[in-house]
Amino acid sequence: MHRIDVPPDILARAQGRRGPRSFTDMLDPTTTAHVVIDMQQGFLRPGALLEVPVAREIVGNVNRISAALRQAGGHVAFTRFAWLPDDPLDWQVFYRRFLNASEAEAQRHGFGPAGADLPLWPDMDVAPGDFVVDKTRYSAFTPGTSGLPDWLKAKGIRTLIITGTLSNCCCESTARDAMQGGYDVIFVADANATLTDYEHNAALANMMTLFADVIDTGTLLARLSSRAAA
Repeated sequence: MHRIDVPPDILARAQGRRGPRSFTDMLDPTTTAHVVIDMQQGFLRPGALLEVPVAREIVGNVNRISAALRQAGGHVAFTRFAWLPDDPLDWQVFYRRFLNASEAEAQRHGFGPAGADLPLWPDMDVAPGDFVVDKTRYSAFTPGTSGLPDWLKAKGIRTLIITGTLSNCCCESTARDAMQGGYDVIFVADANATLTDYEHNAALANMMTLFADVIDTGTLLARLSSRAAA
């Protein structure tokens, strides 16, 4: 699992701006959704095209959070990064500018509707009633590319718990847009994963200073338990 090491000056700045308050202090589980970002074969399978080895190490924490929130009356959603041939907003700036031709073709094939990289990792705890949705951008809130925003609105969700992979890409992008869309965002430090500790800690620094409440799994589970009892 990632070694959490956010610089002391970043921690002090975040605490100075926001004080000791936490979004979990008055958390209402019934209006909270755990959004699990892209815990898929294409990121977790050994040797996969976009393998993130540390992502396999956070599966237990992600599942514990899902179970606790369901028990408390909350909701769980899983996103899947996808390439869709009928995507109404063709993302050529990514597939032509950020990837070479062979890499672009491999991602389209792997994350396409019948691709081996698209399905969720089999060890993910997906329960009846959970929402599984494809997205074709980093952020699940990019207009026209995901059904997540409509689902959250229909459920009356006000708080999002973000876990998954990659910390500094799809997880961070979704958290940034969620906060700017009016949601309280909880970003779980030891239930997000990326390729290096450096990138992970940079994402945590951005989250805690500007976009989200950063918390660890143990503390979050304790708060969920206490809020459910209350």
